[in-house]
Amino acid sequence: MATADDLKFQEFDDAANLLAANPDATTISIDEPAEIPKNQHSHLQETGREEDDELLGTDDSDKTELLAGQKKSAPFWTFEYYQTFFDVDTYQVLDRIKGSVFPVPGKNFVRLYIRSNPDLYGPFWICATLVFTIAVSGNLSNFFIHLGKPTYHYVPEFRKVSIAATTIYAYAWLVPLALWGFLMWRNSKVMNIVSYSFLEIVCVYGYSLFIYIPTAILWIIPQKVVRWVLVVFSLCVSGSVLVMTFWPAVRDDNRRIAVATVATILLLHALLAVGCLAYFFDAPELDIPAPIIPAHNGTTVITKSH
Repeated sequence: MATADDLKFQEFDDAANLLAANPDATTISIDEPAEIPKNQHSHLQETGREEDDELLGTDDSDKTELLAGQKKSAPFWTFEYYQTFFDVDTYQVLDRIKGSVFPVPGKNFVRLYIRSNPDLYGPFWICATLVFTIAVSGNLSNFFIHLGKPTYHYVPEFRKVSIAATTIYAYAWLVPLALWGFLMWRNSKVMNIVSYSFLEIVCVYGYSLFIYIPTAILWIIPQKVVRWVLVVFSLCVSGSVLVMTFWPAVRDDNRRIAVATVATILLLHALLAVGCLAYFFDAPELDIPAPIIPAHNGTTVITKSH
């Protein structure tokens, strides 16, 4: 039986025998400094830039994601091409809605929720729900305000549905289209400008409108102070999503242009909210003089319409 001393340097003896058999063999010393500290140093220098790339999305990352999605690409005239825009499950939609209602400071909504799989399912149904919510809530608000007046007769205003639909869908499509074109134009002028895809911008705007659905329901309360407080709160929530998404994309541009771009985004968003509140809920009811209809018994009947 071999003792511990016999086995103690057995590995070193084997290595010595191998080196003697092949003197030209390359040896590595465990005491030699490796290149790891140098790599670590360069990695630390590029940490800040990598965080920006992760936040904004570089051309390399976009190309990688595009190549990764080539398997499900299809010609635009086929049904499969448009089916990919609605290829999301309930958990993804709920997660994106939660992200739009509870924005995380310093987090990019596109990079955090949208970039992996942008969809049109959530934005389409959010806009549709918002259209009917504003139209129905506006009618109910008008009904409760005039409830108890003997001269008031409630008549549903179905035209408000078409007006709300035109306003909401025009905003959710035309504004992203203009913003996408602007980012593409500035990207040709400034190298560091990051251009989101049109689908990603539409997705951000669609999900940012979700907060107005419960807000429109609460607008039924016939108190102007409460309504304006809800408007300000909704603007702060949804506006922060837009700012945290698009400010990193334009911050490397000229300072005035970057600030003007973000200010325009917030201004259009505020005009949508204030316009919906003013037209559908705070619009004064105009009394239209009713025609005088002579009765057969010699008396005059005056009808009053609203």
